[in-house]
Formats: sequence, C-alpha cells, structure tokens
Amino acid sequence: MTIYTIGQFVCRTFLSAFYHVEVIGKENLPKDKGVLLCCNHISNYDPPLLGAYLDRQVHFMAKQELFEKPILKGLLPRLGAFPVRRGMGDKQALRTGIQYLKDGEILGLFPEGTRSKDGKIGKGLAGAGFFALRTDAAVVPCAIIGPFRRFKTVKMVYGKPIDFQALREQKISADEATEVIMSEIRKLYEAHQRA
Repeated sequence: MTIYTIGQFVCRTFLSAFYHVEVIGKENLPKDKGVLLCCNHISNYDPPLLGAYLDRQVHFMAKQELFEKPILKGLLPRLGAFPVRRGMGDKQALRTGIQYLKDGEILGLFPEGTRSKDGKIGKGLAGAGFFALRTDAAVVPCAIIGPFRRFKTVKMVYGKPIDFQALREQKISADEATEVIMSEIRKLYEAHQRA
C-alpha cells in the first residue's frame, strides 16, 4: 500500500462515517488518458472527497504556504499535491500540471481558486482553461453539492467530458475556455441539486 492509498482509505472512512456520500457519473472519467477534473469549491473537504472515491490518483495544486509547514511539506508531495504561488503566474506549477496530464494522470482543479462563502458557483480563473487548451486531456466537469452537515447527503457528480477539440481549433482564450468549463459545472449542479 502506498501513502496515497492509505490516505484514500482514511478519507473515505471518515467521510462515509459523517456524511451520506453519493457518487454519480464516475463512469464518465476515462481510465486510460490524462483527465483535467474541474470542480466547484465549497469546503476544505473537497480535495479529499474528490480523491477518496476514485480508482486513480488525483494530483492537486496546493498553495505554497502549506508546503512550508513541517509535517505537510514531506507529506503533501507523497499524496500527489504540488505547490502553486497564488496571485502570480507560477510557471513551474503550470509546467508540472501539464506534465501530469501528458503523462496520463488526473489533475484536479478548483477553477474558482478559493472556497465559495455562500455555496454559489463563482467565476473561474484562467488556469483551468489554460490546461484544457494546452493538452489533449479529457476535460471532466464535476459538481459537489452539499452543504457538509453531519449525516446529510453530499453529492459528487461527474459530467461527461467536454469536447474541447473544436474549441482548441478555434483558438479561444483561456478565460473563454474556463467559462465553458464553469458553465458545465453549473449545469450539473442545477440538475442534481433539485434531484
């Protein structure tokens, strides 16, 4: 067992003990290619939730400050996280993310860049669009529908991959590409919030 699979087990056990986790559409994630997994962000539990119920490892960008803490700086890389300096164009983080996708891995992103304070889905940052346009990874939208309250249902809904081939050929901007992704996340959220 790796540190990651142990972490998955611990997170899955914890989340399942306190919440009724409903996973919908897991079959929409390709098993044999890079996946850019883009999700709304409502809680600190979102990253472990996304990673705990998948058969493949998910790599996340995490703010640089976390890697400066004594325990986390050794643990986070073993859990598949890599640092990003927020508020500036961190070229190293972008290169690392692109490499994961080219290597056929899953890169998990929260395009809003920070947690939503009111649960509503906000505007996404250009980074998600950048990764979607610079690689041929499958772009999979995901909606987390909470709130995280003890013994209540938390839904995690994976949508079908967005067809980015035509969008890449149109040479749309990273901001436009991100808005396409955010639109799909909103559609998933609205469709399953009522269900």
